[in-house]
Amino acid sequence: MGPFISPFSNLLCMLLGISFTLWITLLLVFIIVPAIFGLSFGIRGLYMKTLLKVFKWATVRMERGAKEKNHLLYKPYSLNSIIAKEPTSLEDELKEIRRNGSSRELDASASTTTGPAPSSSEFEMSDTFYFCRRGIESIVDDEVTKCFSAEELESWNLLTRSNYNFQHISTRLTVLWGFGVIIRYGFLLPLRVTLAVTGISLLVVFTTIIGHLPNGRLKNVLSETVHLMCYRICVRALTAIITYHHSENKPKNGGICVANHTSPIDVIILASDGCYAMVGQIHGGLMGLIQRSMVKACPHIWFERLEAKDRHLVAKRLSDHVKDKSKLPILIFPEGTCINNTSVMMFKKGSFEIGSTVYPVAIKYDPRFGDAFWNSSKFGMVNYLLRMMSSWAIVCSVWYLPPMSRQEDEDAVQFANRVKAAIARQGGLVDLLWDGGLKRGKVKDAFKEEQQKIYSKILVGTQADRSRS
Repeated sequence: MGPFISPFSNLLCMLLGISFTLWITLLLVFIIVPAIFGLSFGIRGLYMKTLLKVFKWATVRMERGAKEKNHLLYKPYSLNSIIAKEPTSLEDELKEIRRNGSSRELDASASTTTGPAPSSSEFEMSDTFYFCRRGIESIVDDEVTKCFSAEELESWNLLTRSNYNFQHISTRLTVLWGFGVIIRYGFLLPLRVTLAVTGISLLVVFTTIIGHLPNGRLKNVLSETVHLMCYRICVRALTAIITYHHSENKPKNGGICVANHTSPIDVIILASDGCYAMVGQIHGGLMGLIQRSMVKACPHIWFERLEAKDRHLVAKRLSDHVKDKSKLPILIFPEGTCINNTSVMMFKKGSFEIGSTVYPVAIKYDPRFGDAFWNSSKFGMVNYLLRMMSSWAIVCSVWYLPPMSRQEDEDAVQFANRVKAAIARQGGLVDLLWDGGLKRGKVKDAFKEEQQKIYSKILVGTQADRSRS
């Protein structure tokens, strides 16, 4: 048996060596080298167009089969409009409720009484109907909870995770889905893992080497080049197809770049088109190793856990950074948590108190190719990255908005809301006033007190008008 096993083993080793060499060569020629120089052969664009045609055919076939078998294919409502709401104020709604309530009394007394209608009292029991209705609406159609659930697609992208209502329709669709699983897990996933390991390894090694150089122009140029190169390789690891708009508004040194937050890969999406100083808490393990190597080559701002809770210390570190016009712009996600890319939630005011120029950026993902939203309460980081790398692609658009500065009559909260509204408007997102911290916490008393103040002003105003009359 020995003489027969030896030639077979040699042949197997030779085939493995050839396959490995061919794999590395293809990676270098078609992905890594073009990524280093920011080039593209148009392969990803062709890949995206092909996927769209396949998705369209599969969706049409699913809808036809579901109609024949009388299956429910889509949810009977949209996540954004469970209850139809009209943008009316508290005062207007109370007036309408009181008017409807008093109209019955007027009808009953019309035959015996003439003259003007009696004035309403300071408080009417009918006012409670408004608060009861709004409370029930908030339970049924919770604006906050919807922001932390994956977006349901109205088409099938051959991923069972995108629409759980899809059922077996035909053998051809099942075979197509199985073929897609083989492509995603048998080819795309190993390729993407290889690219991710390559990009991260190069980032750690090169930034550590650059960190030993003296501070100066050469070190800054090499650091920016290495960061761009490695982030572009990591973008290829996600098969990310990114369209950047209005590049003339890209953040400049000494400024603060603020963007809506959907996923941890937002950093890679933006940093592959320009260099930024990152802000974050110091971690351990692999993330800590990456942070320590990055800060040697570039002045990123990392905080200890206790320091991150000190608002004044954080503000001082950020202020000192933006005062130095030679340092890279700071990248901040003011929402403080990941939102499902259908809306923008409240911006924390800290980054808007510094007084620096703010460069708003809107990021909008296309969920047809893969859901980029990270639901941290449901998936860990490793599980999330596995889902990203086993998706078809990550497709998104990035808009650089004109720089904005705080006006003289504005406080930090008003400035933050103005920037948030601009980002929501450009990205086609819903502008919400809710704090993303409600994802894990309770409603702040300030929100309750605000409604109480509005109602009190209505009552006091009514009484004052009556006194003047």
